[in-house]
Amino acid sequence: MRTLKTYMLILPISAVTLFVSLPRGATAQLAIAEVIKAGIKKVIKAIDLKMQRLQNQTIWLQNAQKTLENQLSKLKLNEIADWTEKQRNLYGEYYEELWKVKAAISYYKRIKDLTERQVAIVDEYKWAWKLFQKDKHFTPDELLHMGQVYTGILEASVKNLDQVLLVVNSFKTQMSDAARLEIITEASRKMEENYTHLRQFNRQNSLLSIQRAKSVDEVATLKEIYGIDE
Repeated sequence: MRTLKTYMLILPISAVTLFVSLPRGATAQLAIAEVIKAGIKKVIKAIDLKMQRLQNQTIWLQNAQKTLENQLSKLKLNEIADWTEKQRNLYGEYYEELWKVKAAISYYKRIKDLTERQVAIVDEYKWAWKLFQKDKHFTPDELLHMGQVYTGILEASVKNLDQVLLVVNSFKTQMSDAARLEIITEASRKMEENYTHLRQFNRQNSLLSIQRAKSVDEVATLKEIYGIDE
């Protein structure tokens, strides 16, 4: 069996890394998947809540900005003369805050898309791994190899998730938009890479099983199980 990419089995150091105490073997694979998926779902839920708060804040700021503009338009120029600078500063604060909120919403939407891709990675893994373990066409050594590849992909996905969480937490600390964008872009690239390699690896193994089938009926059954149309 050939692998599309070599995944180093290195444990990432982060708040969401819980793999050290997990058991080995097939049980460990499923346990890792559940831990990752549970963590990702929590992130998505948290992001949904953040987005809702940010959207509400955006509406409030937009209304405040509109109210301010209306007030300014109703006042006479001579009445504005004494406090123009003060109002300009106030308006500027509203505008700056509004810009920050809109930027944050844009980031959270992209982050949510990334975490949903992580969920797809876990789902793809679990679907294929359960089928391959029951498939009589694979030897124990081949299943062990699959498990090692899956472990590498899953651990790589955790590193990607760590980067996503870094961007989420960056709104509490000092980080430039350029730095956020760079992290999101790199995490997105790696997630898509992991997802593509995982699907290719699963398809490769599915086709291998079909090639080892002993009859036409068995081939048809395996194609249906693995969703192979050709």
